[in-house]
Amino acid sequence: MRIGDLSAATGASARSLRYYEDQGLLQSDRGTGGQRHYPPAAVDRVALIRSLLAAGLSTATIRDVLPCVADESIRTPWLADRLTGELRRIESQMADLRRTHDILAGLVESYR
Repeated sequence: MRIGDLSAATGASARSLRYYEDQGLLQSDRGTGGQRHYPPAAVDRVALIRSLLAAGLSTATIRDVLPCVADESIRTPWLADRLTGELRRIESQMADLRRTHDILAGLVESYR
């Protein structure tokens, strides 16, 4: 399928799809005139990429874990460890945001 078809099937913009490809997350074949052609499995691949992005993972991390996430037969404890590390990173960011929230709430309250 062409990039417009994949975009319509996944809800991802053509620009996002080109970015995923530039980051090594998605592959296409090139037809005449350089048009990208994606296999039908690209629909599921894009859904997985978007899910991992929504979970807060960077494209670099997704590139590392995507093979294991996509293919259950090659999963190792490394994947769980890597994702646990990402979870801890996000939890730390949440704690930082809670502290920032509390400080700002205190300031708002003091200026009322």
